[in-house]
Amino acid sequence: MNFLYPGFLFALVAVVIPVIIHLFNFRKFKKVYFSNVAFLKEVKEQNSSREKLKNLLILICRILAITFLVLAFARPFFSTSTTVDNSKGNIISIYIDNSYSMDAVNKEGNLLDEAKRRAKDIVKAYQLNDRFQLLTNDFEGKHQRLLNADEFLQAIEEVKISSANRALQQVINRQQAIFTGNSNRFSYIISDFQTGFGGSEPLKKDNNTQLTLVKLNANALPNVSVDSVWFLSPVHQPNVSEKIVVRLRNFGNEDAKNVPLTLTINSQQKAVGSVNVAAGAAYIDTLSYSGLSLGWQKGVINIKDFPLTFDDQLNFSFNVSAHYKVLAINGQETGKYIHALFHADPYFKLEEMSENNINYSMLTNYSLIVLNGLSNPSSGLAQELKNYIGNGGSVAIFPNTKNDKITLSAFLTALNLPAVGNLSTEISKVSNIELKHPLFKDVFETLPKNMDLPQVNRYFTFIENNKSNKENLLQLPAGKLFFARYILGAGQVFLSATGLANEDGNFARHPLFVPLMYKVAFESASHQPLFYTIAKDHVILLPQVKLGANQTLKLLANGFEVIPDVDQQQGKTSLYVADQISKPGFYEVKKADSTLAIVAFNDNRAESNMEYDDRDVLEKRFGANPVHFIDTKTANISSAIAEKNNGTEIWKLCLILSLVFLAAEILLLRFYHTQKTIPINRESSLIQKK
Repeated sequence: MNFLYPGFLFALVAVVIPVIIHLFNFRKFKKVYFSNVAFLKEVKEQNSSREKLKNLLILICRILAITFLVLAFARPFFSTSTTVDNSKGNIISIYIDNSYSMDAVNKEGNLLDEAKRRAKDIVKAYQLNDRFQLLTNDFEGKHQRLLNADEFLQAIEEVKISSANRALQQVINRQQAIFTGNSNRFSYIISDFQTGFGGSEPLKKDNNTQLTLVKLNANALPNVSVDSVWFLSPVHQPNVSEKIVVRLRNFGNEDAKNVPLTLTINSQQKAVGSVNVAAGAAYIDTLSYSGLSLGWQKGVINIKDFPLTFDDQLNFSFNVSAHYKVLAINGQETGKYIHALFHADPYFKLEEMSENNINYSMLTNYSLIVLNGLSNPSSGLAQELKNYIGNGGSVAIFPNTKNDKITLSAFLTALNLPAVGNLSTEISKVSNIELKHPLFKDVFETLPKNMDLPQVNRYFTFIENNKSNKENLLQLPAGKLFFARYILGAGQVFLSATGLANEDGNFARHPLFVPLMYKVAFESASHQPLFYTIAKDHVILLPQVKLGANQTLKLLANGFEVIPDVDQQQGKTSLYVADQISKPGFYEVKKADSTLAIVAFNDNRAESNMEYDDRDVLEKRFGANPVHFIDTKTANISSAIAEKNNGTEIWKLCLILSLVFLAAEILLLRFYHTQKTIPINRESSLIQKK
């Protein structure tokens, strides 16, 4: 048996006090003579041996009570196989969860303030020369160094609520990176362990590290958040009525009624409403608005919900352009349907090139390229289009049915498309249309039972070995391809089995052709994400930006300025912001004085669910990896750490035994009688001893 505080053992000298009292508390006796014993009925005779036994038992109880009380303060413990070797020194990493959920309040006050107090208690359980690491969700560089106890306590006071959100495995990995040498390794994670923090995958840790989870007592709170937004159309035109879809989510156990909802664009209110969201469910609403001007737009969805407000606002941005650029590469014999289609709408800016005079350097300027009946598609064009598609471009191919199938097959296979099988001249009709595909959304107001579909006189069949990247839009009988979409890398290709010439069929003249091609064009629009998430999205993607030798890009917002790392790759420009953006809002991407884009950042909605994992769930995630668990509702941190590091402590038993012996002393004094009563004759005389 060892002692945590052996200095208290000097207090054992206090046992001499009851010994001295016992030795000097002699009972003195005297004789009393009675002149008349006529009225004496009885006499009490004291048994000296019983008196000595009583005094001895009281002395033993007092000695043992003092002894066990002193031992309780000395904190005795029995060593185990996991007892820490203090000669190696200790490195202690303490993670304080400072996410939005830690801004909640329980009976102890603010959760973050409680976490700070718990961290201080952990430090007090170790020696002054031990080294400590403070870790938060911010993952700052200054948190990757070791501190002494005083420096650590000072650093704790600087921890504040952050918009950053981390997974439990990320925290564990970050803590493992600080451990070096042969020191004892301790990791502490102080958190409310909000649902989702631990993830769903098994958690792993280093077997040489003692990991302790310190769970704070958090209360489940009702909360409604703005979860996401998206547009029904990827293309935005000035002064045109549009619709945006908003998704709200109720994380509480009660229905949320009459939640105010507003949409503002460029600080102008565009829509307002009031919605009801069922408990534990999501609610989707569609808002209509109009009156957009050209350029970048700053949109905000707002609700009013208490007590949590960090997820009541969602920022998003998008661009309204004056034109949509389409390129048509035409063969020698082709109809004018593509020309007529895109010239009918002034929003589309159509440019046409002959297959014999193609400016390859201009291909990246167009959102959609239409190959219209090429007579002799070359391998050079195939290579340029392959690069264009790889960079996210879209191509629509209407083949020339008079082409040699070998030449056409070589062109298609160069684009990773299926080879041509045969040319069929049998008159057929489209038998199936994939109405569930997003391309046909909002095309038909009502669906007739017997829909009139295009007729084809001449069409190619294809030899397909891989259908995983294929989406059938229109099919001929027996499942033959008529018009399909192929996903190729970051781009896409729309392949038709027939051309647009009159002798090929009525596809170009059919009422379905116009909305189909408009949808293809809109689907091909290149657009950036509506918003990014702080501490989750570290890369901003833009169309390729050409920079000079000394030029760079900046992100600006209300006095905030950062220069991100720029990477030019595959026709795109990537901006790496890492953890430099920590506040939600709008950030302008600047090249010199010109604004290239406006990007919106929001807080992570993973913090919106105010439910928490219990001990069983957390321990199950670690599987066979042993972890320690401290519940602040039932355990004292300092005592729990001492017991974990030092072995099994028995100070509570010592305290109980001390109380037991004090109680035994009281019982002896109260109920242990040393006198007995004996009857005597009236005529006899008695001498009583006192």
